[in-house]
Amino acid sequence: MSDEGGNTSSGPVPDLVLASTSVYRRALLERLGVPFRCRAPLCDETLLKRETSNPTKLAERLAYAKAHSLVSGEPGAAIIGCDQVVSFEGHVFGKPLTAARAVEQLAAMAGRSHELITALVVIQGEWTYHHTDVTTLRLRPLTRDAIERYVAADQPFDCAGSYKLEARGIVLFEEVESKDHTAITGLPLIALVSIMRELGFEIP
Repeated sequence: MSDEGGNTSSGPVPDLVLASTSVYRRALLERLGVPFRCRAPLCDETLLKRETSNPTKLAERLAYAKAHSLVSGEPGAAIIGCDQVVSFEGHVFGKPLTAARAVEQLAAMAGRSHELITALVVIQGEWTYHHTDVTTLRLRPLTRDAIERYVAADQPFDCAGSYKLEARGIVLFEEVESKDHTAITGLPLIALVSIMRELGFEIP
């Protein structure tokens, strides 16, 4: 975790904006009971993905770009940006988007370990907070038929790594090592609560 700029906790509580259209991140943030708004980020994710091949740096750059893209239009607000990538043997696995691609990703990782990297950035005024969560997961050995049945059931087309661990995806795994299971779903709430409290939000 790191921060830049000054702590703003002595001032008024800022407006809260989630720079995301993800239904998963919205649902996670709603658990905190703090009013917030969702806005689509205004950055070119495709360009950043072409420029950065390192999985951790890519997740962190995307999270920052999402939050920073709304700064000029949300003066004074606390803006949350988050991104998630799967790192498997040096390769970046993002959202599969199609059933065929989801099956390919899961087949490649079956019986092996991979890392799920979730980067969080919160920007409020001149103050910036960074946090990166790394979860290590190991899939069971899986037949192609089993993978295809799972993909048909959960349809994880909008999930990095092609699984929904919070749904039927849990059956795919032998082991999950995580400091914060909410990071797996897409927004590390333990880290986020710490920064929001510093910004003056009352939680709980």
